[in-house]
Amino acid sequence: MYSVAVLVSSDRAYNGVYPDKSGAYIRDKMTAEGYEVTDLTVLPDDFDRLKNQLEKYVREGVSLVFTTGGTGFAERDVMPEATKAVVERETPGISEAIRAKSLTITPHGMLSRAVSGIKEKTLIINLPGSVKAVAESLDVVLPALRHGLGILTGTADN
Repeated sequence: MYSVAVLVSSDRAYNGVYPDKSGAYIRDKMTAEGYEVTDLTVLPDDFDRLKNQLEKYVREGVSLVFTTGGTGFAERDVMPEATKAVVERETPGISEAIRAKSLTITPHGMLSRAVSGIKEKTLIINLPGSVKAVAESLDVVLPALRHGLGILTGTADN
């Protein structure tokens, strides 16, 4: 079983303006898919705090980190930069596949700056902030996820 952590980047959810829904959706979906969700953290849109949390997940040996929020054009949207500061190898195919699917639904899909990558044995994937977009994105990545994690951890069946 692969461990999963969820990191939400949202000033408003962090400050209690509204409850986080996207992170909760990821947690529930991944649990239903048979993954062990070990953490769901909501942080403000702050580069250092997001980067430090991602590094903490890597140190803890979490297999997969999904982030949600902070991938757009707003000045405080810094999740891609925090992710790039942590990962050693980017995995552009994952982010490109999510964007490609998103573009079949809305032209706004091209506005995503989301990235994904690997640090040690941890895969980090940025997802959008809305529940609808998160659900669509998970539908894209889930079919290949277990195999990719198996390759990363050396446990894949050919």
